[in-house]
Amino acid sequence: MYRRRVPPRVSDERDGGSTVFIGLKPTMTYVFQVVTQLNAGVGPVVVKARGNAIGKAVDVVEVVRRRFLEGQVALGSISIDTERLTNREGREANVSSIAIPLSRTGGPPSPSARPSPPA
Repeated sequence: MYRRRVPPRVSDERDGGSTVFIGLKPTMTYVFQVVTQLNAGVGPVVVKARGNAIGKAVDVVEVVRRRFLEGQVALGSISIDTERLTNREGREANVSSIAIPLSRTGGPPSPSARPSPPA
């Protein structure tokens, strides 16, 4: 079966930031998209997810913070919400959502900024 590669959905915000919507793609796909956006100097990058994808959104943020840009990313104010959606059968359902803003704080600490070991 042929599957067309579609990049993760990214939305540009009015204030210069962008939003990465978490879905069914592998976690690392979203990690690379967030790192790319942060490295490009785009304002805050907001990672958003709904329902079962909330856990993956947290994983994406933690991989970015702890593996790829360690010490270079600051978390903003995390917001959680409940959205009312209409499902395929036409019934309304409550779906939880999360938005996690990330901003680049600068480069990694320089070796000279680290204290020297005691003599």
